[in-house]
Amino acid sequence: MNMIYRNQWSGLSGDLSYLSASADLNIPHFGGGVGLQFTRSSEGIAYLRKNNIAATYSYSVGGDDFVTSFGIHAGFTNRHIDLDKLVFADQIDASTGFIPGSSTSAQLPDISNRFYFDAGTGVNMVFRNFMAGASIYHINKPDESFTEVQSKLPMRIVGYASLKVSLLSQYSYYEDDGMYVIPSVVYYQQGASQAFSVGAQLKYRSVNMGLWYRTSAQNTPDALVVSFIFDIFKNGKNGEKLRLGISHDATTSKINYTNTSGSTEASVGYEKYFPGSSSYNKFNGLRCYDFY
Repeated sequence: MNMIYRNQWSGLSGDLSYLSASADLNIPHFGGGVGLQFTRSSEGIAYLRKNNIAATYSYSVGGDDFVTSFGIHAGFTNRHIDLDKLVFADQIDASTGFIPGSSTSAQLPDISNRFYFDAGTGVNMVFRNFMAGASIYHINKPDESFTEVQSKLPMRIVGYASLKVSLLSQYSYYEDDGMYVIPSVVYYQQGASQAFSVGAQLKYRSVNMGLWYRTSAQNTPDALVVSFIFDIFKNGKNGEKLRLGISHDATTSKINYTNTSGSTEASVGYEKYFPGSSSYNKFNGLRCYDFY
């Protein structure tokens, strides 16, 4: 089970917050797992909100040294906006700005709610101490428009790779209590926009520290990110673990850190093995988490 909350650019007016919560259950005899995911976003002074709930399914093949997992997710999204809070050009004075109590002659959309089906797919591969994968979101390109003018959501493509390098010779990549450096790269593309995240984590037993550099959608500098992950408790028998994470983005783009106050993200996760499952087997649903 995982939950992540992000508060973006708290120094600016208007709300930019994001929440993602998920639960996944690995079923060894099923050859994969099932899950449920909920995401929510709220953006701007008109509170443009998106709520999505989706079911997930994955199937894994391979063995101890090599595991490939294929996954799909599908669900429904509700998009809502508070039209009364929108500000138009005829409500703004060139000298004083917004005119209090003013109304607009603009023709507002007839609807402020939109429901649509959304689907995605992905693949994740682990080979010893190397992990790589890719995902495609919005493969059906749903129409998000509140008006009669069609506005399709472009597909979003994400690709990533991580390498787990042991710094202590007596530990192998199978061990979780050693000391490791984990360099990673993530690539994002949606429509004409592209971005990269490049960084590395230093993991020692129950503490994980990371430093990242991210570009913006125009491939210009966007942010430096510092992250920390703490495993509060571990149970060696069943892999039970409570994990807390926090990260902060220091904006390096033209909007700069002074104006935005950066972005902060917090997360909590809980994982465990059920009786009868081994630590590393063909259908180990927690294998990829060894890279974090």
